[in-house]
Amino acid sequence: MNNSEKKPTFSVVIAVHDQSQELEQSLPQLLTQQYDGDYEVIVVDESSTDSSNDVLKRLKTTHQHLYTTFLPKYQFQTNKRRLALTIGVKAAKYDWVIFTDIDTLPPTETWLQELAASVSPSTELILGYYRQKKDELRLRLYEQVEQARKTISRAEHWREGKGRRWMRHLLTDSNYDLIVTPTGRGHETLRLFC
Repeated sequence: MNNSEKKPTFSVVIAVHDQSQELEQSLPQLLTQQYDGDYEVIVVDESSTDSSNDVLKRLKTTHQHLYTTFLPKYQFQTNKRRLALTIGVKAAKYDWVIFTDIDTLPPTETWLQELAASVSPSTELILGYYRQKKDELRLRLYEQVEQARKTISRAEHWREGKGRRWMRHLLTDSNYDLIVTPTGRGHETLRLFC
């Protein structure tokens, strides 16, 4: 990508519940990314009962990239996480949405730069994970969400049986630290992974 091309824009969506310590420790690193394109971080609070809301309010005063919203507390919620992430997708204002967890935030300040180099108009889905020993970001790109659905189905089949260890490790959705997709495909992607 040369300098005259427009940088991809990202909406990072994180759902949290009673994770004030994790927010305090990890969120500032995401909010201070060295990225010359536009990005926002959307934190959806799943009706936390700890001091998560206070931490988010304080961080909002010093970080322009932070947007917060909440999932109201209902008595009957079948999948709180999917609902919270859906709220995050609806709030997203940029072209690409990144789903991640507060415990698996980027190990570097150039995380978004690395992702920007991998997105293209033909990519519908990127699954990424960090190699623990090297803090290295590994990505798997798919041109169509349907391709990922087949890969994940195969992985689930191997996981239920006595499949190869590398297949279970690399291809199961629970081992990915981030999911990147065009915002318009966010809801479809959530149906696949949540």
